[in-house]
Amino acid sequence: MALSSETLEVARKRLDEELQHIETELDDLGFPSSGEVDVTFDEGFADAAQATSERAKVLSIAEGLRERLEDCKAAVVRIEKGTYGICESCGEEIPPERLEALPAARLCITCKQKAS
Repeated sequence: MALSSETLEVARKRLDEELQHIETELDDLGFPSSGEVDVTFDEGFADAAQATSERAKVLSIAEGLRERLEDCKAAVVRIEKGTYGICESCGEEIPPERLEALPAARLCITCKQKAS
């Protein structure tokens, strides 16, 4: 059973909102959409070890956000191609409840559990 146009419209809206939110977060962290990275701290920052630790935390957060950004972009492409809601591994439909919880889901629950 294919997803209804209403379901796809809702998913697209949620994905667009998520994309905007993630891009804002990345900009706030100093990671513009251009992909250039500039993680700097004040010269008076406590010490080099703490600065390195903080820089690593920021880079880790940014990496997670970029992964979510790419997942959302890929989901939008799947909507446009008509393959949204189809598991990329087994080809079965992803349950609507999973898509509601994770609009960018690429895999059904069974395949996701196998992959983990």
